[in-house]
Amino acid sequence: MKRKIKILGIALTLALLMPAGAACQGMPVYDNTNFISFMKSLVESAKQTSNLMQTVKFLKQQKENIDKVNNVIKQLKAVRELARNNQRLYEVVQSDLRQILNSPFIKPDEVTRISDSFDAILENSIAGMEYIDQILSSDNLKMTDAERAEVLKEQELQSKEMVSEIEAKTRRYREIIAFREMQHKINNRETNY
Repeated sequence: MKRKIKILGIALTLALLMPAGAACQGMPVYDNTNFISFMKSLVESAKQTSNLMQTVKFLKQQKENIDKVNNVIKQLKAVRELARNNQRLYEVVQSDLRQILNSPFIKPDEVTRISDSFDAILENSIAGMEYIDQILSSDNLKMTDAERAEVLKEQELQSKEMVSEIEAKTRRYREIIAFREMQHKINNRETNY
């Protein structure tokens, strides 16, 4: 035991008497201030990333809301245009068709044919409106707002085609009446020779 104490004492004296540079050689030295500032910057970066992720999530939700509002506005515009087109159809039928059918230059067998052609257009218009009502009010047709807006836009185009078709038919029948009226005047004129 004395021997162990002696060896320990010598080792301790050598360790104390050694120069400081020899004792510290090979030992890494850490600068705690750099490590602390590095950790602070990591924590700050994590906070900024978290805030950016929340901002991105918020912006995505707002984009979805804007898309929904845009689709609803498109639907409303399409429905308004459809209503205008159908109103135009009924006005044409009420006023112009009555004038055409009351003309003395329309033959009796043509009255039915003219009425049937205008009636077919009106029935098609009514069927389109019923379909639109079903699209807008029923959840049975699982459609997104964008799909509804697309269908409504198609119906709007069809109603515009119906309006232009009924206007073309009205114009054609008016031209037929004008031609027959002129023909009647020519055939029944008085000759002064």
